[in-house]
Amino acid sequence: MEKIAIIAGVGELPYLFLEVAKKEYDVHILALFSECDSRLKSHENYFQVSFSDIPQAMTYLIFQQISKVIMLGKVEKKLIFGEGSSHSDALAMLSELKDKKDETIVFEIINFLKHSGIEVMPQNFMLENLMVEKKIYTNVHPTTEDERTIHLGLEAAKMLTTLDVGQTVVCKDMSVVALEGIEGTDKTIDRAGEYAGKGTIIVKVARPNQDPRVDIPTIGLDTVKKAVEIGAKGIVVESEKMFFLGQEETIKLANEHSLFIVGV
Repeated sequence: MEKIAIIAGVGELPYLFLEVAKKEYDVHILALFSECDSRLKSHENYFQVSFSDIPQAMTYLIFQQISKVIMLGKVEKKLIFGEGSSHSDALAMLSELKDKKDETIVFEIINFLKHSGIEVMPQNFMLENLMVEKKIYTNVHPTTEDERTIHLGLEAAKMLTTLDVGQTVVCKDMSVVALEGIEGTDKTIDRAGEYAGKGTIIVKVARPNQDPRVDIPTIGLDTVKKAVEIGAKGIVVESEKMFFLGQEETIKLANEHSLFIVGV
C-alpha cells in the first residue's frame, strides 16, 4: 500500500483526513505540536516532531520511503512565538526568512520537502466534499441592508489577506468593527462582540491566489458557537476555497439561533 504522511498542526482536519485516507494509503502522522488532535496519538504511525526540527522530519520521511505528504491543521503563531513556548527554538530557523508571515513560514517547509523529492498534496485531496459551496445554508437569509454590509466586509477582508495579516473581518451597519491579527478568528469575534454588541456579521475569505497546498481556511461548529455568543446576525465565507466542517450540526445550531451562513 502506498504511503502518505500528514504533517499535522492543530485542529480536527488531520484526523478527518486520516479517517478517509487510511482506506487507500498507509498513513503516517508527523505532529508538529503536542496540542494536536488527541485522536491522532493512538495511531500506530504517529510521530511527534518539533516544529523547528525540519531535518528530523525529513529523516523520518526518507527512512520510511514516503513520497507524498499533506499539510493539515493550524500552525498557530502563538504556539511558536508565545511566551514560554516549548517551540522557541523555531526562532533560530525562522530568523533567516525575509519575514514571518504565515505564507513565508509554510513555503519554507514546502521547499525543504521539495528538495527532498517529496510531493506536497493539496489540502483538499480526498476532502473535496468538505469545501464551502456558493449558496445560503440556513433558513435565515441576509436582508438587503445586510448585503451592503457584507459587500464592505468582503472588500475589507480581501485587503487584509493581501497583507497576509488575517482572513476574518467583523462588520456592523456598514462599518468594520474588528480585523483579525495574530490572535485568530475566535478572539477577533470576541473583540467584535465587546466593541459592537449584537447584530454583527462575520466575514472570512481565502488569501488571493490561494495555494491549495497551504492553509485552506476553515469554518465549523466552533465558529458558529462564537457567533451565537456575541449575538451575531450571520457568517459569510468564500465558496470553493474554504473547508466547512461538521455541516449538519453547525447549520442546525445556526438555524436555532436565527443566524445565517452564506457561501459567496
